[in-house]
Amino acid sequence: MAKSIHSMIRVLDEDRSVDFYDKAFGLAVADRLDFETFTLVYMSNAESEFELELTINKGRTEAYNLGDGYGHLAVSVSDLDGEHARISALGFTTGKIVEFNRDGGLLARFFFVTDPDGYKIEVLQRGGRYK
Repeated sequence: MAKSIHSMIRVLDEDRSVDFYDKAFGLAVADRLDFETFTLVYMSNAESEFELELTINKGRTEAYNLGDGYGHLAVSVSDLDGEHARISALGFTTGKIVEFNRDGGLLARFFFVTDPDGYKIEVLQRGGRYK
């Protein structure tokens, strides 16, 4: 069986992105690989073996065009309301908490936060299929 190990996004400013993912989600740098034209930064935390790979292309000064194909990354938390308040207080761009119902029952509670490069991260209340 295949095992998901990481997802990669391209970011413009390494320090700004590392700071965001640390403060918003408690991700720390697990590894940093520097090459001539780019740098790879792997971030993770104790909650999961899955890593976020930040790719920084050296010399790039323009923001990336995310296009219309990118959807979002998702994380789960045990206290959605608390995390919404905490992340909002950090000054990050957050959406409102949404309750998503299906077949007369609650399927998910979530909000989105936007990282410094415009990527959307869905923050879901743990439960059901969202462990």
